[in-house]
Formats: sequence, C-alpha cells, structure tokens
Amino acid sequence: MSFAFVAGNLALDFVATVAERRTTAVERVPTPAALAQWFVDAGVVDAPPAISERGHGEALALRETIWGLLSADPAHPLDVGAVSLVNGYAGAGVPVAALAADRSVTTSGDLDSCLASVARAAVDAFRPENAAHLKWCEGVDCTRPFLDASRASNRRWCGMAGCGDRAKAAAYRARKRTAHV
Repeated sequence: MSFAFVAGNLALDFVATVAERRTTAVERVPTPAALAQWFVDAGVVDAPPAISERGHGEALALRETIWGLLSADPAHPLDVGAVSLVNGYAGAGVPVAALAADRSVTTSGDLDSCLASVARAAVDAFRPENAAHLKWCEGVDCTRPFLDASRASNRRWCGMAGCGDRAKAAAYRARKRTAHV
C-alpha cells in the first residue's frame, strides 16, 4: 500500500491513515507490518521497527487521541486526559540518526521512538503559528487535516492529486451541464 504525505505535519498524516472517517472509514494501517512500513515511508526511520499486536493497538489509540484533539471544538479547552497521553508519548526518545564512515546516515528507532516523533508533531500542530493554518480538506468524503502553507492561505484540499482534481473535475462537469441547458 502506498501512503500520501500531504498534510505538512507528521501527526496530521498519521491521523489520515484512516481515510473517509465519516463514510467508509478506510483503515490504511490495518496490521503491525503496515504501520511499520508507514513509519519508513514517512521518513521517521529507515527500517521498519518491530511492532507487536499490542504496540499496533497502542499506536492506533494514540492516533485516535490526536484525531480527537484536532477535531475538538476550538472554543473549549482540550481534554486533559488526551493531552496527558500525547505529552507522555512526546516525552519519549525519538529515532536516532547515525553517521557512518562512508558518509551515509541511517535513522533507527523502535515503536516508542516513532510514536514520540508523531506525538511531538501533534504538539507542534497546536503551536499558534501552526494552529492558525490548520485546515480540513474540502473533498466530499475526505477527512484529512493539513497545514496550509500557501502564501495566500487559501488551500482548500489536502492535495491536488486526489481531492483537488476530483473537485475541479466535478466543477467543470457542472459548468458544462449548465452551459448546455
């Protein structure tokens, strides 16, 4: 399975490993092996970490906690238990980069360090300079959050290769239908 990394933040991309949450809720990391590959594809580590069924469950619980924090009403304080869980993961050690004599660099880590990277990215998403740019894709079925880093701050879709293309094609077809009436 290939993963999309279009959110501009590791935690937001991790939350998006459940696609179309309001409809089909497609699970993109259904197994420990798929989750381990996600960490590699995301650039967190160079080799898949060992992940048990229990570790997989803990990772998905962290993902859902982050989802809950991101989708919470901004007019209310965040859930203290959820904040504590994320902060607990964020406080762990992160993957370690090592330089070799041949000038190559490898990054390695276990599941806990990978989850620490995700949790730290979640905390980072709440920084005022990032929180102001946190948006939700306007795609019909998409539930992906992203950081809008566009100069005009007017990004509407998680990515043009998927949701943006579909929306523009639908708008084009609608204009064509109206023009022929």
